Amino acid sequence: MSNGLPHTMVAVEIAEWGGPEVLQSVTRPCPRPGHGEVLIRVGAAGVNRADIFQRLGKYPPPPGVSDIPGLEVAGEIAAVGSGVADWKPGDRVCALVAGGGYASYCTAPTGQCLTVPEGFDDVRAAVLPESCFTVWSNVFRRAHLGAGEVFLVHGGAGGIGTTAIQLASLRGARVFATAAGSKKCRACVDLGAERAIDREADDFVAIVKESSSGADVILDIVGGDYVGRNIDALAEDGRLICISFLKGSEVVLDLMKVMLKRLTITGATLRRRSLGFKATIAREVEAEIWPLLAQGRMTSVIDSTYPLAEAAQAHVRIETGAHIGKIALTV
Repeated sequence: MSNGLPHTMVAVEIAEWGGPEVLQSVTRPCPRPGHGEVLIRVGAAGVNRADIFQRLGKYPPPPGVSDIPGLEVAGEIAAVGSGVADWKPGDRVCALVAGGGYASYCTAPTGQCLTVPEGFDDVRAAVLPESCFTVWSNVFRRAHLGAGEVFLVHGGAGGIGTTAIQLASLRGARVFATAAGSKKCRACVDLGAERAIDREADDFVAIVKESSSGADVILDIVGGDYVGRNIDALAEDGRLICISFLKGSEVVLDLMKVMLKRLTITGATLRRRSLGFKATIAREVEAEIWPLLAQGRMTSVIDSTYPLAEAAQAHVRIETGAHIGKIALTV
């Protein structure tokens, strides 16, 4: 031990690019917080599809970031680095990180840390940062979804989707969601969607246009042939936000439709944004979403939890597509 901190920690690393079986439990040196950072004793870590892409070699960490996967954690501050005045050891926090979450200790920039919402345990808090930062920065900051507008989110039963449905409906939007199967569709409606569309049986373009003049904002994680269908589903002056592409990133577009309806097509990744940008989003999330969590008007939807050593099983669960909400690893 040094300064009360262990020299080593347990972590899960990606031994090589491949399937879930490449995730291996290892012993690593325990990190130390740098300037403007805290060291978190991790109680739980969120599992995200971005971790799957990293495991496959398709989403490498930014330069200088830990190769250990994991983009969000919750726990207790174990130590603070130089220049840190707002946090102290013992504070309970959750944080968005650029990597390193699948471990018993993880460093985080102070600007990306938030106090654990009142009444939340580590598991429920750990799965908040990635989805809350993503939804807020894209749907409300980038696309400016407003009250009374029509919002369509694909993958409504996933981690991003369950957050987007709740927040958009609470802020007065008309929410539509696509999901696979009746169970997931019921979950979307229970969270606040006006209509859940079974992507295995129904045409979301037809349903959205029958129920409204079209979607003002669409949040898409699918890509591929969904992009053209999204354009058909959008209302005039609609905004399409692409944040993932499960069906591929290369698409064919009819730009005449974009021009005639004055559409905006945009996209973003969060991991490579500057510390300053992410700190700004953190403070906005804290002001706009944290009160809803504390009041019980919004919550984190937990599908399942796995011990850290069973991270491979957590990845299998995501890849089957059977989950509703988020998956967490417990340390």
